[in-house]
Amino acid sequence: MRLGIGIGWRPEIAAEVEALPGLDWVEAVAENLCADHLPDSLVRLRERGVTVVPHGVSLGLGGADRPDPGKLADLAARATLLGAPLVTEHIAFVRAGGPRTGSPVLEAGHLLPVPRTRAALDVLCENVRIAQDALPVPLALENIAALVSWPGEELTEGQFLAELVERTGVRLLIDVANLHTNHVNRGEDPAAALDELPVEAIAYVHVAGGVEKDGVWHDTHAHPVTAPVLDVLAELRSRVDPPGVLLERDEAFPPPGELAGELDAIRGVLEQGGGASATWSAPAVPPAVPVAESVRDGVAVAQTALLSALVAGTPAPEGFDPNRLRVQSRALAAKRADVVAKVAPELPEILGDGYRAAFLAYAGARPMTSGYRRDALDFAEHLLIAGRPADDAARRRLTRWWRDRAAPRPPGRATRLARAARSVLVGR
Repeated sequence: MRLGIGIGWRPEIAAEVEALPGLDWVEAVAENLCADHLPDSLVRLRERGVTVVPHGVSLGLGGADRPDPGKLADLAARATLLGAPLVTEHIAFVRAGGPRTGSPVLEAGHLLPVPRTRAALDVLCENVRIAQDALPVPLALENIAALVSWPGEELTEGQFLAELVERTGVRLLIDVANLHTNHVNRGEDPAAALDELPVEAIAYVHVAGGVEKDGVWHDTHAHPVTAPVLDVLAELRSRVDPPGVLLERDEAFPPPGELAGELDAIRGVLEQGGGASATWSAPAVPPAVPVAESVRDGVAVAQTALLSALVAGTPAPEGFDPNRLRVQSRALAAKRADVVAKVAPELPEILGDGYRAAFLAYAGARPMTSGYRRDALDFAEHLLIAGRPADDAARRRLTRWWRDRAAPRPPGRATRLARAARSVLVGR
């Protein structure tokens, strides 16, 4: 299926996305959509014939455990609701620990790289097959950006992806910004990776912005697309005409004219031509070979050690660059602070300028063990137990906020009105 030129749909820019000229399709984060109804903006786009593709971020198909059936069912439901031609996810792990390691489950809140080893590939292939069987439409998987490299890797990025396609028949979502990120951070040549890829398996392409700081490229999705990223897109275009290309932007949204200008720049690269149109014919997938539990256990131990170093302050596993791990650890904590501020905007409002420092101090000693909403509640509870914030009115507001959201059921209208009246009387 030919998708064309698209953009990542986000609620903050829904109106701007609808108004963009020449838009063929959009991609929406699956976990941000309800399973039984769509935002009005997506309904209008679909009525205009704009294709909507759900993009998952929480399956963790590269993790040691088999995919969670509930998360697969949720992704399948969103694909059905959208009438999507395919769904996409990432080649990454997002959590570790649990029964396989005898340790608590740790959540990364981020996409972390899978080691390019035979064992990790075996686990990934089995997980992908499980996901494919549970989904109503084809699956495509995205290469991710990384700040750290695993020691003892046995395959290059291109070899790893090529064998994944050969063994599962899965499609690829190639993010050229991530190829550039890995070039800066890990010294990997994007052209070499593209040479090794089965480019005919590409379902579509991501293009996104980032920024370099102290020799590290940060894939922010909050900065304009740079010339080096467009150069990687041109490298890909010289090999194949991808079915679709999509601009991602998640933060610091620019004016509509700038978004349109970035889309025009992408069109300009694609018009340079070079490669033939991708003609996909799924390979004859070999019979599945069950992965031994001992293999999964080994992957689990390795991933838990890395994630624990990143979010719980344990020592760097042997072979990892401690300096890079510290950079990644700070980035994960900063992302937690940013996302919690989004899902619980009352917290920075209540805490004011002290929110970020307080959250980073909390995150440094308390790994995330569930989603961001639970993280927000745990952070508020941590502050209240410590008798913070020092301001009495702020502490009362934080207490009410925590009670309202920690309760089994949300407070009723009468309770909310009574609390609002009381807050006026006693001061906020």
